[in-house]
Amino acid sequence: MPEEISDFDLVRRFLNGDEYSFNLLARKYQTKIYWHARKMTGNHLDADEIVQEVLLVLYEKLKNFNFESSLFTWIYRITITRSINYLKRQKLRKFVSFDAPENIGLSTEEDLVKTVEDKEKLKKLDSVLQQLPEKQREVFILRHFEELTYEEIANLTGKSIGGLKANYFHAFDKVIKLMRNENG
Repeated sequence: MPEEISDFDLVRRFLNGDEYSFNLLARKYQTKIYWHARKMTGNHLDADEIVQEVLLVLYEKLKNFNFESSLFTWIYRITITRSINYLKRQKLRKFVSFDAPENIGLSTEEDLVKTVEDKEKLKKLDSVLQQLPEKQREVFILRHFEELTYEEIANLTGKSIGGLKANYFHAFDKVIKLMRNENG
């Protein structure tokens, strides 16, 4: 098996004309970009469109990468920005109704994590996430689905840890209330 090439080396190679290096970077991060965009939009087609936008921006702007942060952090910032901009452009608001919602009884973070494992409940959660303000949705997704620390989120978003914690608290509270409301 060939030795894995670092992100920085792939960027340098791409900047020196090696298109294949960009393909390797795109393959490495495409799934992560997709799932973050999917959580932000709640929709496969929208997430695919965002992936294409992010990869295009990455291709065009990689020459501006300063090698001061990890490539992953830089790509995530682009993904977050593109997802939020996409939502603003599309004014995407999804409300999914379910004929026979079941009682899921959320009361703690552990209950919420268990809920996400069930596909039906995940659909409901995706619907609920679309009802959150963008900043709250972003921090909620990064904490729960990406399992990032507040410090990591602060590095990605440039926001204060205190502000992120406040947004997370409000998001979590709203998710619990909205999930209960989904179930009547």
